[in-house]
Amino acid sequence: MIRSRWIFAAVLLPAFLFLGGAAFPQTDVAASVYGAFSGTTTSTGIHQGPSNAAGALIELRHIANPILGFEATYAWNRANQTYTYTGPTPTHLTPCPSCGEPYSVSVPSDAHEITADWVPSLSIASLRPFGVLGVGVLLNVPSGGASVSGTASTSSAAGDTKTSTQAVYVYGAGLDWGILPHIGLRFQYRGNLYKAPDVTTLFSSTGKFTHTAEPVAGIYLRL
Repeated sequence: MIRSRWIFAAVLLPAFLFLGGAAFPQTDVAASVYGAFSGTTTSTGIHQGPSNAAGALIELRHIANPILGFEATYAWNRANQTYTYTGPTPTHLTPCPSCGEPYSVSVPSDAHEITADWVPSLSIASLRPFGVLGVGVLLNVPSGGASVSGTASTSSAAGDTKTSTQAVYVYGAGLDWGILPHIGLRFQYRGNLYKAPDVTTLFSSTGKFTHTAEPVAGIYLRL
């Protein structure tokens, strides 16, 4: 029985890969929109979280066979960071260093992400399910000064911000749906794992890993 199963698998697997690879190779470019929904982190009295926002994604993808598929991507979205701190009031914000009042620091910023991804996939009629696994760099670039609010102090200063750069790890899955010979729709989910960005000099980042979930919808053009 075990031997017959191995023989059955040995016969079907090549046939399955052949049928799934009938539409290979393929090179395409895609433009998509997505929602960025991020988690929060907490450490040493600091609670940090980015705002949820919409974004845009551009992909250049080449698929040679079901196993060998790769893409390069660029993504952008607003990623305003908010730090809430409860503890001894920092002396550089107020002359009351022992008030122990909560302070909120908001930094308007843009998130720029560049990745290189492995994309295994199969072609089944006009559908192509695929996976995504990659790594890249995430830059959080402040677009204005930090706004500080608290019971005893309210201020804003551009010099209180800085650009933050982290490695980002990407995973996901999706589906291409061909609607014309060279045009189709792309639906996917992308998850990003990275360390919380450090975009202000007023407080340190929590330094913990956080996650952004990105449901994506767009259109691709096969070259």
